[in-house]
Amino acid sequence: MGLRMIVTVKQVPDTHNVTGEAMKEDGTVNRAALPTIFNPEDLNALEEALKIKERTGGHVTCISMGPPNAVEVLKECLYRGADDAVLISDRRFAGADTLATSYALKCAIEQAGEYDLILCGRQAIDGDTAQVGPQIAEKLDINQLTCISAVTEIDEESITAKRSVEDGYEIVKSGFPVLLTVTASANEPRSANAKKVMTYKNIGKEICNSSYDESYMAAETCAVISHVKEWNVEAISADPVQCGLSGSPTKVKKIQSVVLTGCESRQIANSETEITNLMNELVSENIIG
Repeated sequence: MGLRMIVTVKQVPDTHNVTGEAMKEDGTVNRAALPTIFNPEDLNALEEALKIKERTGGHVTCISMGPPNAVEVLKECLYRGADDAVLISDRRFAGADTLATSYALKCAIEQAGEYDLILCGRQAIDGDTAQVGPQIAEKLDINQLTCISAVTEIDEESITAKRSVEDGYEIVKSGFPVLLTVTASANEPRSANAKKVMTYKNIGKEICNSSYDESYMAAETCAVISHVKEWNVEAISADPVQCGLSGSPTKVKKIQSVVLTGCESRQIANSETEITNLMNELVSENIIG
């Protein structure tokens, strides 16, 4: 039978292109101002799930919360070998912080059915909080193993993994169900499979009148989705009050674009005295400790 695995994935703004236009006045992401990509460590989580499937057999379902065009990251999951994909998409999810996001994903995971293993990327590059995975585990009341850099042993009863910690690592073991957050050092994500690309490439979009507003849409499009389930708030039996902005106690107050420019510079002689004087000056000004 193998393990029943769920991988949470996210479409994120490309943070290499962040400017002062990246946020709206209400603190939500201005999605139209930024290109989007597959969150890098979520690809590592997907790769780890696919490797486990190859070792033990099983089934991989990918779940993403986002606007309809987030179907693109789910297509990438199918291209690489995921068995099923679920998009939870509803304007009432818009503006969610980590608490509201983890609540919605928890509801979707429960709706998806029984599971043994949940895999998440360690963190998303748009928030860098590393909170969503652990919050999902807490809400589901299951074990969690965070910052996993390698799965060393696995069978249908338990999983043993290498967990990165400051100045070293730990070897940890858990029974099922359990949630793992996976780091970028865990593996090298595989490329898309050409046959699967041909199978799923026509999952696309068409221009339509949509109930989504700009806070939840990158463009005035909606997805024509096949091979991907699409669930709204009601479909996952979620409380709308706990979703999106209404369920988010954290708000972004301000974002500012900072440009670092060079100013004064000086040269010192290559001598012990000059270097010692410079080091003393840097220490006295608390630039170095």
